[in-house]
Amino acid sequence: MKVLVIHGPNLNMLGKREPEIYGTFSLDDINNRLMALASELNVELSAMQTNSEAEIIDAIQGEKYDVLIINPAAYTHTSIAIRDAISSVGKPVIEVHISNIHKREEFRRKSYIAEVATGQISGLGADSYLLALRASKNILSQ
Repeated sequence: MKVLVIHGPNLNMLGKREPEIYGTFSLDDINNRLMALASELNVELSAMQTNSEAEIIDAIQGEKYDVLIINPAAYTHTSIAIRDAISSVGKPVIEVHISNIHKREEFRRKSYIAEVATGQISGLGADSYLLALRASKNILSQ
């Protein structure tokens, strides 16, 4: 079983950017925790971060994976192109957010991704990713 994790724009700034919202952990911290859990669950995991919408779409369409975990970040609220890419591949997708997007500014409450995702996890900090990985394993075990 292979899981692809895509971290969207500005997530490379975790630990520096608005720690009162996103916490003090870095993207490396999240990826290290994900890799450790993937090993425990016997899951092959690859993770990438990009600020480019085109690179996200290329990864969704081109990578060999069974489940996609994606934090589209600001593209959550703006990218119909990422939504369409997810819809076109027909694979399970878990949308992840570190903060609770539904408790934030009005514009952050709309997710184009949620409409085509298997599920959404938000507001649980770095643990949102770990829960998504556990859910990925469960989805494929059914």
